[in-house]
Amino acid sequence: MSGSGILIAEDDAVLREVYAKKFSLAGFTVRTVQDGREAIEEIEREKPRLLILDLNLPVVDGFGVLQRFRRADRPFPIIVVTNFGDAENRKRATELGADDFFIKSEMTIKTLAEKVNALIQDGGNTMR
Repeated sequence: MSGSGILIAEDDAVLREVYAKKFSLAGFTVRTVQDGREAIEEIEREKPRLLILDLNLPVVDGFGVLQRFRRADRPFPIIVVTNFGDAENRKRATELGADDFFIKSEMTIKTLAEKVNALIQDGGNTMR
């Protein structure tokens, strides 16, 4: 799988740091951004191995990032991590190509790490 490390697009500074620390300690190169425009710019500069994407981002939301990087046109998986737990947002994210979807209040960093490892080892094909 091509790409450089994990890109984390999360506007909550505490969560962004928790995710970055967890994946850095696990041996991944980690880049972080705090809004969707920065995520798009980072991806265009250097494709990640995997993107962890919040939906509720400033400037360009996570849906805008998903629309910009359609599944058929990107070499990396995207895991959506959001506070939006309703079925409509889950369906929209999945239709736009999210490889997995976690509701922040219902997940642990351990389950996120397990999914990241699975998707990277499988080349992003576990949810397709």
